[in-house]
Amino acid sequence: MGCRKRAPVTDLLRVVARSGALVPDPRRRLPGRGASLHPTPECLRAAERRRAFVRALRLPGGGSAPVEAGPLRAHVLGAPSPAPASAGPEAGDRDRTTDRNHTVGSAPGRSARREQDVVG
Repeated sequence: MGCRKRAPVTDLLRVVARSGALVPDPRRRLPGRGASLHPTPECLRAAERRRAFVRALRLPGGGSAPVEAGPLRAHVLGAPSPAPASAGPEAGDRDRTTDRNHTVGSAPGRSARREQDVVG
């Protein structure tokens, strides 16, 4: 979207609009119209400069209403997101392998490539 280069969908980050904010959807599960871009700062800046999100997501206002890109910017730039209050050292262990045939928190048949796209 930002750089206008074609790439496999597995290399792109899906973005949706929620309550006036651009939200990353790395699992590609959130409902609604989505837009895809490379998860790089350069591509994000280009998309913001061109106002591509408003057009791609078909947001009302035609570009006159500003869209909050904070959550998306934090995801792309790698800013640490605040951890939930209940998250302790064990919280990250949920996705660890419990036995060699089953991984907790992932669907059977998921590839390793898709698993690395999952954000905390």
